[in-house]
Amino acid sequence: MITWLRIGLIVIALFAVTLILLPFQLVGLLFDLKIRRRVPRYWHRAACWLLGIRIHLHGHLEYRRPLMLAANHVSWKDILVLGAVADVVYIAKAEVADWPIFGTLAKLQKSIFVMREQKRRTGEQVNEIAERMKAGEIVVLFPEGTTSDGNRLMEVKSSLFGAAAAAAPYTSEGVVHVQPVALAYTRVHGMAMGRFHRPIAAWPGDIELVPHLMGVLKEGALDVDVAFGETVDFRTGDNRKHLSQAITSRIRRMLIRHLRGRDYESV
Repeated sequence: MITWLRIGLIVIALFAVTLILLPFQLVGLLFDLKIRRRVPRYWHRAACWLLGIRIHLHGHLEYRRPLMLAANHVSWKDILVLGAVADVVYIAKAEVADWPIFGTLAKLQKSIFVMREQKRRTGEQVNEIAERMKAGEIVVLFPEGTTSDGNRLMEVKSSLFGAAAAAAPYTSEGVVHVQPVALAYTRVHGMAMGRFHRPIAAWPGDIELVPHLMGVLKEGALDVDVAFGETVDFRTGDNRKHLSQAITSRIRRMLIRHLRGRDYESV
């Protein structure tokens, strides 16, 4: 009974926060004001607080622009976590736009929806990414292309870094700064998270969204380490596969360090 009461209060509080912030975001979107970048951060922070997601930062966000963040992808909670840390915009597959709730939220944040199957639209989509980065927006890419179980970094698709490669020539200095980010969900209720609780943090995709969301609401009190790594400067003419390898290595190194408490070299 108490659990359901708490869930009800969380839903009501999140709905109230949404109603308060929504008018500001709609005005920002209508007139393309910079406020549209900041409002989502307040919403994400409120959502993380209400859901009991505690964020621990390691390192710092790159100050140079244009900036692309490349992060491992564990769950929809990654969106809340990164959105609470910085004013970011996400590159998402086109199907996300049609998802209930999450699709609406993605549109309100002005996410960049890409259709990977439609090659004829690649140039158009890349131009949008380049323009957004040139305008100072921080673009987030999940190079695995899917979610994982949170215990490891899945295969990174170098093709997804094509956005950085294609955008570099359109930037003022012909460079895109790509910073690796590792998201490690480490504790639940203050205790080290074992494999039993891993499904609470991770959302591999074969689990129905509503039951998974209810599980998160029931448990709460998740700790996540957000580690910012050394930035790679990707310049016009550089090899995107080399970029992919460098970013992959750095994400994996940081992920293992925070999940297992030891350095990559010792594994």
